[in-house]
Amino acid sequence: MLPILQVGDVLLSPDILTEHFCCDLEACGGACCIEGDAGAPVTVDEIGHLERVLPAVWHDLDPRARKVLNKQGVAYRDPDGELVTSIVGGKDCCFTCYDERGVCLCATDRAHREGRIDWAKPISCYLYPIREKRLSNGTVALNYDRWTVCAPARKLGNELGLPIYVFLKEPLIRRFGKEWYAELEQLVAALKEEGLLS
Repeated sequence: MLPILQVGDVLLSPDILTEHFCCDLEACGGACCIEGDAGAPVTVDEIGHLERVLPAVWHDLDPRARKVLNKQGVAYRDPDGELVTSIVGGKDCCFTCYDERGVCLCATDRAHREGRIDWAKPISCYLYPIREKRLSNGTVALNYDRWTVCAPARKLGNELGLPIYVFLKEPLIRRFGKEWYAELEQLVAALKEEGLLS
Protein backbone atom coordinates (compact mmCIF):
# COMPACT_ATOMS: atom_id res chain seq x y z
CA MET A 1 0.00 0.00 0.00
CA LEU A 2 1.22 3.48 -0.85
CA PRO A 3 1.95 5.95 1.95
CA ILE A 4 0.49 9.47 2.08
CA LEU A 5 1.82 11.31 -0.96
CA GLN A 6 2.86 14.93 -1.38
CA VAL A 7 2.78 17.13 -4.46
CA GLY A 8 4.07 20.62 -3.80
CA ASP A 9 2.64 21.55 -0.43
CA VAL A 10 -0.47 19.36 -0.90
CA LEU A 11 -0.86 15.97 0.80
CA LEU A 12 -2.80 13.31 -1.11
CA SER A 13 -4.44 10.14 0.07
CA PRO A 14 -2.99 7.37 -2.15
CA ASP A 15 -6.45 6.11 -3.14
CA ILE A 16 -6.83 9.25 -5.28
CA LEU A 17 -4.30 7.54 -7.57
CA THR A 18 -5.39 3.93 -7.11
CA GLU A 19 -9.22 4.09 -7.06
CA HIS A 20 -11.40 4.58 -10.15
CA PHE A 21 -14.33 6.97 -10.57
CA CYS A 22 -16.50 8.50 -13.30
CA CYS A 23 -19.80 10.23 -12.55
CA ASP A 24 -22.78 8.40 -14.05
CA LEU A 25 -25.69 10.85 -13.79
CA GLU A 26 -28.03 8.52 -15.64
CA ALA A 27 -27.55 5.92 -12.89
CA CYS A 28 -27.36 8.08 -9.75
CA GLY A 29 -29.69 10.91 -10.80
CA GLY A 30 -27.36 13.54 -9.32
CA ALA A 31 -27.80 12.20 -5.78
CA CYS A 32 -24.77 14.04 -4.36
CA CYS A 33 -26.66 17.35 -4.67
CA ILE A 34 -29.79 16.11 -2.89
CA GLU A 35 -28.52 13.69 -0.25
CA GLY A 36 -26.60 14.27 2.95
CA ASP A 37 -27.18 16.43 5.99
CA ALA A 38 -25.38 19.65 5.01
CA GLY A 39 -24.70 21.79 1.98
CA ALA A 40 -21.53 21.87 -0.09
CA PRO A 41 -18.47 23.50 1.54
CA VAL A 42 -17.90 27.04 0.28
CA THR A 43 -15.38 29.83 0.79
CA VAL A 44 -16.23 33.46 1.52
CA ASP A 45 -15.25 34.33 -2.07
CA GLU A 46 -17.58 31.63 -3.41
CA ILE A 47 -20.45 33.00 -1.33
CA GLY A 48 -19.89 36.30 -3.13
CA HIS A 49 -20.04 34.53 -6.50
CA LEU A 50 -23.22 32.66 -5.54
CA GLU A 51 -24.87 35.93 -4.47
CA ARG A 52 -23.77 37.59 -7.71
CA VAL A 53 -25.12 34.87 -10.03
CA LEU A 54 -28.26 34.14 -8.00
CA PRO A 55 -30.54 36.46 -10.05
CA ALA A 56 -29.57 34.63 -13.27
CA VAL A 57 -30.60 31.21 -11.89
CA TRP A 58 -33.43 32.31 -9.57
CA HIS A 59 -36.26 31.02 -11.75
CA ASP A 60 -34.45 27.68 -12.28
CA LEU A 61 -34.68 26.96 -8.55
CA ASP A 62 -37.42 25.17 -6.64
CA PRO A 63 -39.87 27.56 -4.90
CA ARG A 64 -38.94 25.98 -1.54
CA ALA A 65 -35.28 26.74 -2.25
CA ARG A 66 -36.10 30.35 -3.10
CA LYS A 67 -37.90 30.65 0.23
CA VAL A 68 -34.84 29.35 2.12
CA LEU A 69 -32.53 31.65 0.17
CA ASN A 70 -34.73 34.65 0.92
CA LYS A 71 -34.67 33.77 4.62
CA GLN A 72 -31.04 32.77 5.27
CA GLY A 73 -29.05 33.60 2.15
CA VAL A 74 -26.88 31.39 -0.04
CA ALA A 75 -24.86 29.81 2.80
CA TYR A 76 -24.84 28.99 6.50
CA ARG A 77 -22.51 27.45 9.10
CA ASP A 78 -23.03 23.73 9.65
CA PRO A 79 -22.74 22.09 13.11
CA ASP A 80 -18.93 21.89 12.66
CA GLY A 81 -18.77 25.64 12.00
CA GLU A 82 -18.00 25.21 8.29
CA LEU A 83 -19.54 27.48 5.66
CA VAL A 84 -21.82 25.43 3.36
CA THR A 85 -24.49 26.13 0.74
CA SER A 86 -28.04 26.54 2.02
CA ILE A 87 -30.21 23.43 1.87
CA VAL A 88 -33.92 22.57 1.67
CA GLY A 89 -35.58 20.02 3.92
CA GLY A 90 -32.35 19.23 5.74
CA LYS A 91 -30.63 17.75 2.67
CA ASP A 92 -31.22 19.22 -0.85
CA CYS A 93 -28.82 21.95 -1.99
CA CYS A 94 -30.78 25.11 -2.77
CA PHE A 95 -28.95 25.41 -6.10
CA THR A 96 -30.34 22.24 -7.63
CA CYS A 97 -32.56 21.98 -10.67
CA TYR A 98 -33.73 19.10 -12.85
CA ASP A 99 -33.45 18.31 -16.53
CA GLU A 100 -36.14 16.75 -18.71
CA ARG A 101 -35.06 13.23 -17.60
CA GLY A 102 -35.49 14.09 -13.93
CA VAL A 103 -31.74 14.14 -13.31
CA CYS A 104 -30.64 16.60 -10.63
CA LEU A 105 -28.18 19.22 -11.87
CA CYS A 106 -26.44 22.22 -10.38
CA ALA A 107 -28.32 25.32 -11.55
CA THR A 108 -25.23 27.55 -11.55
CA ASP A 109 -23.16 24.97 -13.42
CA ARG A 110 -25.87 24.53 -16.04
CA ALA A 111 -26.22 28.30 -16.48
CA HIS A 112 -22.43 28.54 -16.88
CA ARG A 113 -22.40 25.80 -19.54
CA GLU A 114 -25.21 27.65 -21.34
CA GLY A 115 -23.15 30.88 -21.30
CA ARG A 116 -25.58 32.75 -19.03
CA ILE A 117 -23.08 33.33 -16.20
CA ASP A 118 -19.27 33.49 -15.95
CA TRP A 119 -18.83 31.28 -12.86
CA ALA A 120 -19.72 27.60 -12.57
CA LYS A 121 -19.89 26.27 -9.00
CA PRO A 122 -17.96 25.94 -5.74
CA ILE A 123 -14.63 24.13 -6.02
CA SER A 124 -15.78 21.55 -3.43
CA CYS A 125 -18.51 20.44 -5.86
CA TYR A 126 -16.14 20.52 -8.82
CA LEU A 127 -13.56 18.37 -6.98
CA TYR A 128 -15.95 15.76 -5.60
CA PRO A 129 -15.29 12.89 -4.64
CA ILE A 130 -12.10 14.55 -3.44
CA ARG A 131 -12.56 16.50 -0.24
CA GLU A 132 -10.07 19.20 0.72
CA LYS A 133 -9.08 19.82 4.33
CA ARG A 134 -6.74 22.45 5.69
CA LEU A 135 -4.60 21.07 8.51
CA SER A 136 -3.57 23.04 11.62
CA ASN A 137 -0.11 23.70 10.13
CA GLY A 138 -1.71 25.27 7.04
CA THR A 139 -1.03 22.28 4.78
CA VAL A 140 -3.81 21.22 2.41
CA ALA A 141 -4.81 17.54 2.49
CA LEU A 142 -6.88 15.83 -0.22
CA ASN A 143 -8.91 12.74 0.66
CA TYR A 144 -11.18 10.45 -1.32
CA ASP A 145 -14.71 10.58 0.12
CA ARG A 146 -16.46 7.22 -0.36
CA TRP A 147 -20.22 7.72 -0.39
CA THR A 148 -22.79 4.99 -1.09
CA VAL A 149 -24.69 7.18 -3.56
CA CYS A 150 -21.57 7.17 -5.77
CA ALA A 151 -21.57 3.38 -6.29
CA PRO A 152 -22.52 3.87 -9.99
CA ALA A 153 -19.53 6.22 -10.43
CA ARG A 154 -17.16 3.65 -8.94
CA LYS A 155 -18.63 0.95 -11.21
CA LEU A 156 -18.28 3.10 -14.35
CA GLY A 157 -14.82 4.28 -13.33
CA ASN A 158 -13.68 0.68 -12.92
CA GLU A 159 -15.17 -0.28 -16.28
CA LEU A 160 -13.31 2.61 -17.94
CA GLY A 161 -10.12 2.15 -15.89
CA LEU A 162 -10.29 5.86 -15.01
CA PRO A 163 -8.35 6.86 -11.85
CA ILE A 164 -9.85 9.63 -9.71
CA TYR A 165 -6.98 12.03 -10.40
CA VAL A 166 -7.53 11.65 -14.17
CA PHE A 167 -11.31 12.02 -13.92
CA LEU A 168 -10.77 15.22 -11.90
CA LYS A 169 -7.91 16.64 -14.01
CA GLU A 170 -9.76 19.84 -14.93
CA PRO A 171 -10.92 20.73 -11.40
CA LEU A 172 -7.52 19.83 -9.91
CA ILE A 173 -5.88 22.19 -12.42
CA ARG A 174 -8.47 24.86 -11.62
CA ARG A 175 -7.70 24.52 -7.90
CA PHE A 176 -3.92 23.99 -7.89
CA GLY A 177 -2.68 24.98 -11.35
CA LYS A 178 -1.19 23.29 -14.42
CA GLU A 179 2.33 23.05 -12.95
CA TRP A 180 1.01 21.29 -9.86
CA TYR A 181 -0.93 18.78 -11.97
CA ALA A 182 2.15 18.15 -14.15
CA GLU A 183 4.09 17.41 -10.96
CA LEU A 184 1.34 14.98 -9.93
CA GLU A 185 1.64 13.21 -13.29
CA GLN A 186 5.43 12.99 -12.81
CA LEU A 187 4.86 11.38 -9.40
CA VAL A 188 2.45 8.86 -10.92
CA ALA A 189 4.98 8.00 -13.66
CA ALA A 190 7.71 7.49 -11.05
CA LEU A 191 5.49 5.26 -8.92
CA LYS A 192 4.61 3.17 -11.98
CA GLU A 193 8.28 2.87 -12.92
CA GLU A 194 9.05 1.60 -9.40
CA GLY A 195 6.20 -0.91 -9.68
CA LEU A 196 4.28 0.74 -6.84
CA LEU A 197 1.35 1.74 -9.04
CA SER A 198 -0.27 -0.18 -11.86
